[in-house]
Amino acid sequence: MAKGKKYGEFRLNEFVVYPAHGVGKIMTVETQEIAGTQMELFVILFEKDKMTLRVPTAKATAVGMRNLASTELVEKAMKTLRGRARVKRAMWSRRAQEYEQKINSGDLMSIAEVVRDLHRNDEEREQSYSERQLYEAALERLTREVAAVDATDEGIAGEKVTAILIARAS
Repeated sequence: MAKGKKYGEFRLNEFVVYPAHGVGKIMTVETQEIAGTQMELFVILFEKDKMTLRVPTAKATAVGMRNLASTELVEKAMKTLRGRARVKRAMWSRRAQEYEQKINSGDLMSIAEVVRDLHRNDEEREQSYSERQLYEAALERLTREVAAVDATDEGIAGEKVTAILIARAS
């Protein structure tokens, strides 16, 4: 396959966001016979998770796969992180469900809201196990996309996000 060949709005060797898994790279497009029908599939590698996903090219946008966010959207997400946490008074199980949906939506702004709302400073009350799990999942998704958009290392993107969260508290 030619490097950078376009398939709809997606190109080979470019990073994309798959809602349930985060940032991955389209490695190739292959044709497979599934239930007697020839299907063209994107082969997406999620290197950090050591996972490969195959998504039908015709259904990629329908399942929520999208290109990386623009730098403007990343800046907007960083601005969201600087805002005040909005924690609803609902039961934790209901809030956890909402946070999970936001994380799995793949929407960068929603993920930034989850990170903002679940971030705790050292002097604040300790997080429960499930709260910490959701926070870490959202933070990882956010930093992976910021790193991919900025074409930088995940560690550097993580420091950028953490610096904003710490500055917000002061």
